[in-house]
Amino acid sequence: MVGYGKGKRILITLPVTEQHRKLLEQAAGEAELICTQDRTEIEEQLKLADGVIGNVPPVLLKQNKNLGWVQLNSAGTDGYTDEGVLSASAALTNATGAYGIAISEHMTGMLLNLLKKFPKYMENQKNRQWKDEGEVRPIWGCRILIIGMGDIGTEFARRMKAFGASIAGIRRTVHKKPDWVDELYTMDVLKEELKRADIVAVCLPGTESTRGLFGRELFQCMKQGAVFLNVGRGNIVDTDALADALEEGELSGAGIDVADPEPLPSSSRLWNCPNVIITPHVSGGFHLSVTLDRIVEISAKNMRAFLGDGEYVSLVDRKTGYKKTETGE
Repeated sequence: MVGYGKGKRILITLPVTEQHRKLLEQAAGEAELICTQDRTEIEEQLKLADGVIGNVPPVLLKQNKNLGWVQLNSAGTDGYTDEGVLSASAALTNATGAYGIAISEHMTGMLLNLLKKFPKYMENQKNRQWKDEGEVRPIWGCRILIIGMGDIGTEFARRMKAFGASIAGIRRTVHKKPDWVDELYTMDVLKEELKRADIVAVCLPGTESTRGLFGRELFQCMKQGAVFLNVGRGNIVDTDALADALEEGELSGAGIDVADPEPLPSSSRLWNCPNVIITPHVSGGFHLSVTLDRIVEISAKNMRAFLGDGEYVSLVDRKTGYKKTETGE
């Protein structure tokens, strides 16, 4: 395509490798790519950019009213859909589809640790105690409720099905059921499904509709002794309500990779709750190299679309915060 991308400047703030850069250059045509992770340079280059790849703070994006496209390196869009951050004509795309492998494996590790009482055994190991902590629980035969059946929830479901669990999923909208999911519902049956689940996994993105979703009322709906996982956003869960459920024995354990607020204060009750695993929002990010590879591939496809070649693969509906091209989370 003659003149493809000519005159456009794309600012890239991801920690790209040489191989990644070559892929992006192929997609850019004659557009100029500026790669930097230096905060000062980002602020300067942003003033002249037509497009951005990376989670530049929303407050900085407001300073360039001519931005035509922003590609996030996250699936969540909280902060970027707020009024005034981007012009009405700008395209916002996210990284839906990049995190399924990394986060679902992290969830699997957390769950096995909780069910097999590894936190207790690790504490015994520190104290040099050879002590049997008694009965443990299997994944096999459990009913697992996964709330948010996008890429992450679907990948987790696939792994749990291989362990022999029964899988129930909840989506925001009606959608075709994957073969490895036994039952698929929408949010209107959430309370009833919480009563039936042995394990509840929250994989929802952070939006206005999910903020504060899990409070005291929903924890009280859960089956006695259930295990709770949250890898969505910290503000989906009322931290005090979760601590209450753990301290009062309503939940037998919890694994959280996100918290509200973040960082979780040292004074938070959650640190001392029984059978809880807390990781500092590290299940995603760039901790697994394949995640960054996938983000770059998605970014390259969306950059082509921005420059006039093809369609966006993860265009965000700025009213809902969800990906436009699919009806799920």
